[in-house]
Amino acid sequence: MPQPSLRLVLGDQCSASLSALEDLDPARDVVLMMEVRGECTYVPHHPQKIALILSAMRHFARALRARGVRVDHVALDDPANTHSFSGEVARAVARHKPARIVATEPGEWRVRQEMEGWEAAHGLPVEIRDDTRFLADLGFFRRWAQGKKQLRMEFFYREMRRATGFLMQGDKPEGGEWNYDAENRKPLPKGLVPPTPPRFAPDEITHEVMALVTREFPAHFGRLEGFNWPVTAAEAKRALASFITDRLPRFGDYQDALAEGEATLFHSLISTSLNIGLLLPGEVCAAAEEAYRQGRVPLNAAEGFIRQILGWREYVRGLYWFKMPGYGATNALDARRPLPGFYWTGQSGMRCMDAAIGQTRDLAYAHHIQRLMVTGNFALLAGIDPLQVQEWYLAVYADAFEWVELPNTHGMALHADGGIMASKPYAASGAYINRMGNHCGRCRYDVKRATGEGACPFNFLYWDFIARHAEDFAGNPRMAMPLNTFRKMAPEKIAAMRAEAAKFLNATSSLP
Repeated sequence: MPQPSLRLVLGDQCSASLSALEDLDPARDVVLMMEVRGECTYVPHHPQKIALILSAMRHFARALRARGVRVDHVALDDPANTHSFSGEVARAVARHKPARIVATEPGEWRVRQEMEGWEAAHGLPVEIRDDTRFLADLGFFRRWAQGKKQLRMEFFYREMRRATGFLMQGDKPEGGEWNYDAENRKPLPKGLVPPTPPRFAPDEITHEVMALVTREFPAHFGRLEGFNWPVTAAEAKRALASFITDRLPRFGDYQDALAEGEATLFHSLISTSLNIGLLLPGEVCAAAEEAYRQGRVPLNAAEGFIRQILGWREYVRGLYWFKMPGYGATNALDARRPLPGFYWTGQSGMRCMDAAIGQTRDLAYAHHIQRLMVTGNFALLAGIDPLQVQEWYLAVYADAFEWVELPNTHGMALHADGGIMASKPYAASGAYINRMGNHCGRCRYDVKRATGEGACPFNFLYWDFIARHAEDFAGNPRMAMPLNTFRKMAPEKIAAMRAEAAKFLNATSSLP
């Protein structure tokens, strides 16, 4: 019998259409799946994220075997496990004597670099195929980005609409506008109760994985109890269908809302399924468009959601590969302060921060406004070291992989890339959080005060941030309004707010 091909399936590649499997010969080839400790601990990943990936891998391996595919699945607790991709590939090569190794482009730069050493290490051809599960290949993004100093998602998104035909009428956008974001900024009204998302009860495989994760990673931040993520393609499709029917109709209006005690609001909760391959972006966008065409959801909801998938998700992936490996090391605002301990304990005293962090601990999830305008905004205003912030975001969310986490944190939340991604820093005072949510009314801090006892830290930190970077943003037209306000302030008021900021930030080092 001819030598087999050794075909790799990584933990975020649980897709039947994976390019590494396209020409698989079940009678000859071997699929290698590896549960390795190194991938669980290079940052201290949330237990729910580890359990999600391991369970999805085991379910996917079972599905492949049901098709007659030979699967060599190395379990995390296998005594012979080397706990690295390279170590397990070496052992698999020794076991199976393959003629070649076939892989799909990994999601992270460091894994790609590791793969590129395997050909020399094993004297075998290593074929790394494009990840065709995305709607834009990396060449499409490179051609669009080449020569541009600023890479604005909005313009990439329009190119993607034209290329895919989603929400288009010929060469014009549906409804005459490309973007309905102005309609999607409403706070949640009193009395409006968001629908309860579906539950996915852990089966025997998931229970086994949860016990393993509890045993192996007891010190990792986060709770495993209440695990409720889809771990198969069938479950992911149920999650998508539930969102399209129950929550997408009002997603547009309230996608930026913050609400006490409402963790999920009208959000889709499918980013984990997309990011590990249980759903594909094309089917997700098609489902949202079909619901709009059938009159079941308004245009602002369908467009706002499709923009998250077709625009942001594809854009950040392209930006990541276009700018790596040096992208994450830039620090345009010279932020050096260490990450406060309350990012791990949720005991800052700021109700919006503690709610977002507590929810993250319990669910491995927070929606995009909590990430950008609460925890991210605080890190921006406080001048926290981007590398430490990026590691935190990568560690605590079940949907976080470096290709999607790094640009969103580094460029969008922290403006650490100097404006490559965003035309202005997403800095906001307590007024924004109060306008979009209802945390402030029950907070120990007064959102209307910028100095004195009980002043909201977001207020004095915001103006301290503006003072520190007034010269940096002097030529930015999108910062003209806050800079003009700042220049008109009495010097003693500025001094008082900056003193409050210094006192508060110095005290954060002693908080739990």
